[in-house]
Amino acid sequence: MRNLEKNYDPKSFETRIYKEWEEGGCFRAEADPGKKPFTIVMPPPNITGQLHMGHALDQTLQDVLTRWRRLMGYAALWLPGTDHASIATEVKVADQLREEEGLTKEDLGREAFLERVWKWKEVYGGRITEQQRRLGDSCDWSRERFTMDEGCNKAVNEFFVRLYEEGYIYRGNRMINWCPDCGTSLSDAEVEHKDLQGKYWYFRYPAADGGEGITVATSRPETMFGDTAVAVSPDDARYKDMIGKTVILPLVGREIPVVADPYPDPEKGTGAVKITPAHDPNDLEVGERHGLEKIVCIDFEARMTEAAGQYAGMDRFACREKWVADLDAAGYLVKTEEIVIPTGHCYRCATVVEPMLSDQWFVRMKELAQPAIQAAHSGALRHVPDRFEKTYLHWLEEIRDWCISRQLWWGHRIPAWYCQDCGEIVVSRQTPDSCPKCGGKDLKQDEDVLDTWFSSGLWPFSTLGWPEKTEDLAYFYPTDVLVTGYDIIFFWVVRMVFSAMECMGETPFKYVFVHGLVRDEQGRKMSKSLNNGIDPLEVIDEMGADALRFMLMNGSSPGNDMRFSKVKLEAARNFANKLWNASRFVIMNLGEGEIPFAEPEDVAALEDELQPEDRWILTKVREGAIQITRFMEKFELSLASERIYEMIWNEYCDWYIEMVKSRLYGDDARQALVCRTVLIAALSDLLRLLHPFMPFITEEIWGYLGKRGKLITDRWPVTEEDIASGAAAVTAAETRNAEAVELAMSVIRAVRNIRAEADAAPGRKLGLTALADGAFEADAVRAAAGHIQRLAGVSEIRVLRKDEGASADGADATESASAIAGGVQLFVPLDDLLDYAAEKERLAKETARLEGEVKRLSGKLANEGFTAKAPAEVVNAEREKLVKAQDALLKVTARAEAIKDK
Repeated sequence: MRNLEKNYDPKSFETRIYKEWEEGGCFRAEADPGKKPFTIVMPPPNITGQLHMGHALDQTLQDVLTRWRRLMGYAALWLPGTDHASIATEVKVADQLREEEGLTKEDLGREAFLERVWKWKEVYGGRITEQQRRLGDSCDWSRERFTMDEGCNKAVNEFFVRLYEEGYIYRGNRMINWCPDCGTSLSDAEVEHKDLQGKYWYFRYPAADGGEGITVATSRPETMFGDTAVAVSPDDARYKDMIGKTVILPLVGREIPVVADPYPDPEKGTGAVKITPAHDPNDLEVGERHGLEKIVCIDFEARMTEAAGQYAGMDRFACREKWVADLDAAGYLVKTEEIVIPTGHCYRCATVVEPMLSDQWFVRMKELAQPAIQAAHSGALRHVPDRFEKTYLHWLEEIRDWCISRQLWWGHRIPAWYCQDCGEIVVSRQTPDSCPKCGGKDLKQDEDVLDTWFSSGLWPFSTLGWPEKTEDLAYFYPTDVLVTGYDIIFFWVVRMVFSAMECMGETPFKYVFVHGLVRDEQGRKMSKSLNNGIDPLEVIDEMGADALRFMLMNGSSPGNDMRFSKVKLEAARNFANKLWNASRFVIMNLGEGEIPFAEPEDVAALEDELQPEDRWILTKVREGAIQITRFMEKFELSLASERIYEMIWNEYCDWYIEMVKSRLYGDDARQALVCRTVLIAALSDLLRLLHPFMPFITEEIWGYLGKRGKLITDRWPVTEEDIASGAAAVTAAETRNAEAVELAMSVIRAVRNIRAEADAAPGRKLGLTALADGAFEADAVRAAAGHIQRLAGVSEIRVLRKDEGASADGADATESASAIAGGVQLFVPLDDLLDYAAEKERLAKETARLEGEVKRLSGKLANEGFTAKAPAEVVNAEREKLVKAQDALLKVTARAEAIKDK
């Protein structure tokens, strides 16, 4: 009989099996009216990326769900793809160009630079998809998409034009988040706020009429050159007489008005606020209410403009230092206050973001957000766990207009053209031939590209063919679940939902399954700065993909961070090894030429010959299959993995295999056949249940069981219909049988514990008296007597019943070690447990040792030189040691006296 290799070595089969799956079309999903669809669209990783532990968690979760639904009989589509990642990719290629050729992108020009990016994508863009294959991702690679492929570009242009025509997209001069390093605008979602130790500088702005003036506090003194007013609350009595007057901008000498506005908080700082409309969004609103001038004092490279006078050309932070020193020297600095300040940083390069006025493209969000908000309130969209719905709703309810233009070259270019003759803006799905207003032919396309999230927001339906009405879109949409980290709920999830509600009229998915981060073993976030990142590919090379996947699933729970654990990783590898060895044992014991294909119908044919332990394992497998299915339906994948672990390691390997060995090797050939049939039938279903979590080892073992086809496309052990109708439910008789077998297992465990506590030799046979509460318990022990004798090392069993008048007295309890297992009291004679000759020898040695210790400590404490000079705590510690030694000596002496005649 062909069998598995002796040693479990995932390197020897994982790559081969994945190739067989992919070449065999096992991942392909087709629209099938006879099946229910199940769809997941993969959150597209950046083409610049490499597989990291966060990807490994995110994608294993998706793969587990996809493989499970495929086995459940669904037309399961997991649609893969990658994101063009505008900023990250452009920076990566520009850096390469500068380092290798000493050129800038401007040296090449737009078209030539974009050709370089496409070439870079061809070389490096597929790297992460090959790494995903190593992890075992069962995506339909024939449908792989890219956010800048022709179909996605068509969808992006269509969406842009629709929103523009409906009045949601506009171009305006507004406050934006600007990254001076990346050289582009950022949406609010792309700004990461970090708490930094900073300062509030309090400066005096003298009154123009010679009065004291007003003191204001600022954390950004370099923006003072753009100040055009000081605002105070109309209800602040301190400044009532200053409203309408002017103060002088220190050192600059320019007069600016004092205005009354509800924005300043009288309880905060001095109650007066400097207003810089060109460099703060709140100040901009105040400025617009009062018709204030917008003076730009910091440029797009974060350098001071001519408005800063002698400081023009300086870096903003260098200017800050020099400007504060000059103001202090001139007597305008009143005080300085240390404070923690939330500071916006670019999510890509971590540069401090500068609020800037700029001509950009925006999406009006208030109205578009309403259907997405309603989807959550109505239950059409559900978050798992549901606490993340608050994050989702908070972002939507507080949403501001979305800046969608980026000053980059790589990305979806904005489909807007400017007529050079009349200034008309032409927004079109295709390149226009002429201006619709004046007929002019001189049209220039907008230089900017769209925010990456604009195209990613269309991902669930653009990848299925939208805006065309395709068969795939009709069958696979809406998708079922989006698996994502909690850190991008507002980046991506919100945008997908409102985009889908606008384009498709329904949510893009039914569930948002939120997971946490993978942290290191100390609970720290993995990062380059800490050098604590763990490469999944290195783990796969060392332990195998299955061990990594199982560790990630076993340690994760919805919405919570998890810690990478080497101990759990090794435990997962040991689990795989346990399954491998158990499967080898089963295959090895098949009869020569015997077809090892065993399914429920084969077991049913042997119904009258099944023994209690056979019925028990079949019950546990079916019961476990129902439990695991329910866990999977609720996205409790960690609980599902724990249950299958328990079923395989404990119930199948440690108990069932051990219980049937005597029949497997016995003289009754028919019973041996029954054992082999049940062993294979149970193993087959266990492999099906484990497959979503550990696909490689289960498929490899499956291939040795004489099965038809691949496991990946086989079937789940229970159907939804059977669970719903109760047809799969465990019967009362099956439950009673399981209780009887498990009671016997408890007896075996209890006797083993008694043996271990007494340190009795493994080969020493023990007598056992079982005092049962009633008939059920007594019958269970009698029925399992053979198993108890063989697995617990018992020579003979005496069964007594309490309900028939038996008691502990009749079980010789005083001369026995005892334990309780369910409704059975167990008694093992001490004489059977102990080797008295060896115990006497051990006690004699221990007595001599303790007598010596007592003598040593007594002598030390009788020495006045020690007790007088040593610290009190040292002397007390020695006294405690003496008391303990004397107490131990008394116990050992008493024990030796008790067995001296044995």
